[in-house]
Amino acid sequence: MLRLRKVLTACLLVTLLLLSACATQAPSRFERVQQESTQRGAKAIVQESLSGSSFNKFFPAGTDGYDRVYTQEKTGFAEAKLKKDGKDVAVMAISDTLNNPGAVEKFQQSTEKIGGYPAVKQGNNATAVLVNNRFQVKVLSRDASFTESDRRAWLEKFDLDGLAKISSQPTATAK
Repeated sequence: MLRLRKVLTACLLVTLLLLSACATQAPSRFERVQQESTQRGAKAIVQESLSGSSFNKFFPAGTDGYDRVYTQEKTGFAEAKLKKDGKDVAVMAISDTLNNPGAVEKFQQSTEKIGGYPAVKQGNNATAVLVNNRFQVKVLSRDASFTESDRRAWLEKFDLDGLAKISSQPTATAK
């Protein structure tokens, strides 16, 4: 009887191990997001995107007590902080919408223009323009003292027309 109990226990353990090893697990939340983005056909970076450093010349220089500090460059994107008295008051960015075609959609119904380009307010802290249906130029407030009118004024300081010229040139493959 004891020997039968041991054999039965061993058989049950083996069966349990086989069943648990063969069972499919639900994907983790990270795997699920990866699957969803892959199914939508999202690409991290398209080859035609420009290098982030190529955008730097279009950012406005720091003036009137503001300092511009570049903080990030990657293919299709560049970012700079705007500081006043050593405090971050805004973030300025240029992004190539080839990497995020959905970003263009929010400008389709825009009736506002800044520097001749369609503009949108995004929430309470961001204002953006779309240059030649390709480049999104955005200013985000990081301090309550930096208002919507400040964001609009800084967007006008960008060399938007210069940026428009590079969007009409053939694109080089990013490396």
